[in-house]
Amino acid sequence: MQFDKLDFMLLAELCTNARRSHVELSERVGLSTTACARRLKSLEDSVIAGYHASLDLKQLGLGTTVVVRISLESQSEEALEAFEKAVIESPSVVRCFLMSGSDDYLVTVIARDIEDFERIHKTQLSRLPKVSRIQSSFALREVVNRIAPPAAFQQWRAPRRP
Repeated sequence: MQFDKLDFMLLAELCTNARRSHVELSERVGLSTTACARRLKSLEDSVIAGYHASLDLKQLGLGTTVVVRISLESQSEEALEAFEKAVIESPSVVRCFLMSGSDDYLVTVIARDIEDFERIHKTQLSRLPKVSRIQSSFALREVVNRIAPPAAFQQWRAPRRP
């Protein structure tokens, strides 16, 4: 699918607030409500992977974010597949990236506190297959958490209306 200026403007607006109505979106990007709804449906069919609620995890008792670097015993296809299948099933893991460089995976874990992370380490992370090394770092505070980089839409941003 080819994207044009209006598509990028819509995506930028949705990244800021995905709960805007079609009327609000159409006003912000300069389209009729019908045209806006049609474009939005097309974007949902092609590039929008879904909508979600952004939760205040601290209010849910999950105040500790841990970034875990994991190295495997080998980088064979079998080792990678076994690890990935198991990490997907790990209930405390919220993100996992296959990496280049010295670590094979970068995993983000959300825990209640340090004691809870110790439990997660013992019962989940240390039991992942083919792991040779686990290094954990505790996030002190979140500075930026974006859905997409604003620079991706900078040239297409709709002018802000008062």
